[in-house]
Amino acid sequence: MYKLNRRTFVGGTAASAAGILLGNALLGFREKEENEAVSDAAKKVDLMAEVKKYRKIDSHAHFGLAGATNASNLSYADRLGIDKLVISKPMAPGSPGLPEEFKACNDAIINAVKQHPDRFLGQLTLNPTYKKESMEEIKRCTDLGFTGMKLYNHVKINSPLFYPIIEKFIDLKLIILMHSPIGKARIKYNEREPKNISIPEDFVDIAKRYPEAMFQFAHTAGGIDWEDACKALQHSPNVYVDLSGSNNIANMVEFALRYIGEDRLLFGCDNSFYQGVGHLMAAKMTAAQRKKIFFDNYNNILRKAGKNVD
Repeated sequence: MYKLNRRTFVGGTAASAAGILLGNALLGFREKEENEAVSDAAKKVDLMAEVKKYRKIDSHAHFGLAGATNASNLSYADRLGIDKLVISKPMAPGSPGLPEEFKACNDAIINAVKQHPDRFLGQLTLNPTYKKESMEEIKRCTDLGFTGMKLYNHVKINSPLFYPIIEKFIDLKLIILMHSPIGKARIKYNEREPKNISIPEDFVDIAKRYPEAMFQFAHTAGGIDWEDACKALQHSPNVYVDLSGSNNIANMVEFALRYIGEDRLLFGCDNSFYQGVGHLMAAKMTAAQRKKIFFDNYNNILRKAGKNVD
């Protein structure tokens, strides 16, 4: 039987999610309506026209997670004006992360990109415990045009096991996206999280060791103590922060803008598509800032390796 979980619910319940998007996005117009005498016509905001004004690269998408398929990903992307989706297939939570598992995950992404090369950008996954197989997998996938790597929770991002892999990605000029934990506070993590989950301080540590590398801290809206994460990462200029996740907490994006800045924030959904777009549309920011976060920042990352999409 197919299990209904939080991500499945918020990603698959289109009508409900659209309502969340609409309600949150209109908050951005409420202050204007309260403080200015606007005409009735001006109050009628065409929300989807506003959404589709911005080109978008979803920096954090998945195939095969919570039932996500190529068709479902593209359906959401088409409705929300998402040009490109950066997709990976994570290994099963709690799995040993054997080479045959991460190779099978990467095979699924290879096939997805082959079917839709105009819409999908592939990211490989691996487990650095298996150094030889991991280095071989990097060559195999990047030779096929993959644009980065998505890591899960088998080994901490600042473990010495990752050093040769990070050094390879510095040479390739590609970004490393790392899963972050779910937790109510910095010192109280969800019980499902393994002890070797990468926390913000681990990103700070590895970013300092490898200032030439590019790291992506995953799903700020995915359940982490986002205030602590933003404060911890504010002085790590080579750590980008994606805003993906299903949590629509008031002022989260504005807080991230304050501590991380408009040049290091990345639009992403982690397959919570309406929320990913909605909390960016609802946030108080300029159109220029929204344009950067939706598209320009990630495209500039891709440009470093000559893989930009414009």
